[in-house]
Amino acid sequence: MASENPPFERHQTVYKTDPKFQLDTHSYQTQYVDIYFLRLAKLKRIVEAHGRERWDDVEVNGEVVQRVDRVLDVRQGKLCWVVGTIYMDMPLKPNVLEDIAKDHFISAPLSRKKYRDVEKDQIMIEDESGRLRLSGSKIKTEDLVTGCVVAVMGTEASNGEFEVIDMALPELPDQTERPTPSAPSKDKNYVALLSGLDVTGNIHESIETHLLVEYLLGEAGSPEDQAKSSSISRLIIAGNSLSEPHAQATDDAAASSSRTTKSKKYGYDATSYNAKPTTVLDTLLSDLCTSISVTLMPGETDPANASLPQQKMHPTMFPTAKYYAGSTFIPSTNPHACEIDGVTFLGTSGQTIDDVFKYVDGDDRLEMMEKTLRWRLVAPTAPDTLWCYPFQDDDRFVIEKCPHVYFVGNQPEFGTRLTYGLNNQIVRCITIPKFSETGELVLIDLETLECEVISFKSKS
Repeated sequence: MASENPPFERHQTVYKTDPKFQLDTHSYQTQYVDIYFLRLAKLKRIVEAHGRERWDDVEVNGEVVQRVDRVLDVRQGKLCWVVGTIYMDMPLKPNVLEDIAKDHFISAPLSRKKYRDVEKDQIMIEDESGRLRLSGSKIKTEDLVTGCVVAVMGTEASNGEFEVIDMALPELPDQTERPTPSAPSKDKNYVALLSGLDVTGNIHESIETHLLVEYLLGEAGSPEDQAKSSSISRLIIAGNSLSEPHAQATDDAAASSSRTTKSKKYGYDATSYNAKPTTVLDTLLSDLCTSISVTLMPGETDPANASLPQQKMHPTMFPTAKYYAGSTFIPSTNPHACEIDGVTFLGTSGQTIDDVFKYVDGDDRLEMMEKTLRWRLVAPTAPDTLWCYPFQDDDRFVIEKCPHVYFVGNQPEFGTRLTYGLNNQIVRCITIPKFSETGELVLIDLETLECEVISFKSKS
């Protein structure tokens, strides 16, 4: 008689959510300009410290570099350095006046993949005193976006432009030490990262989604696969769990015609609402929550506020999964920050890096993530081209504590690299692909921070 395989037991972790991105009030009656003042006030002292370390007592052609307090204190021909906020004047960048003008177009202008135009773009630095145009090969080769705080060293030319010789960034903030086990453990402890489920609610939902659920529940694969699945202590879903809304199809042409001619009440057509995707997602989550802890972040296509930070999707949207709320089901914000067994995580559902992508020349998403860490800004382009909440007391997008793991969801493909700070900080950066397109689940080992990918893509 063959012996039965022993039951697998899932590892339990200590999980703490950082409430940094949770909003207590939701007022949009204030100006957005305060965000830039708050950001500059918060990062100026840090950037100045790097500037002093870099340029104090430095001579260029016999002239000692001087520090000036304000942008308007820069004098022509004097070698100096100053701290301010970058503003990118880009003709291809959308603005609110164009959005209003679209109502008068027969067809709206096509959205652009990139805002960047090296010949026409102008880079400026500003503070509470004024604005100064930057020039020089150094600044043109740097990937910068509106909203990042930097220090620039150079001299003002006769045409009024500040020719940049060197530049300093805030760099990575301080990082807490990662817990080290007393002895090497044979038992792995993984956190699974997932994004872009794009649940449609169709009767034939993707086979990859079903395989994913069965794998995480330990109901699929060999005993080795089940043992690995039991080592996954938590699943973080980084946005776009629901597909973009589509009108419901109908076989009744007359009913369809009447719906199109019927006027909408308050601009909303209730007949176009389709509850099936939410119902399917609720079933999927409730199945998973019986065995594994799930953190659910909202994304661009999910039913949550569009402005960052997106607030958690209300548990009542998931009538079955809501009974696990507070235990194994944790709706969260986007961006999301947490600590799992002493390892700190910071991540977004993708809008932040997708927007940075439009400002820069390259396509390396991991390099863009590294830039945001060195700028200490999780959403640097908000509120310029990325919708966000108008903070009045604090810019919560400033990264005050360096994470151990930094992830971004809904990216074109999986990628990972280590980013190193000036004070021995080490960050594991991860781009999570869309599951609906790649069928890939990312696992990260909490002990080593090594990553691996499990693919559920069916071969056609």
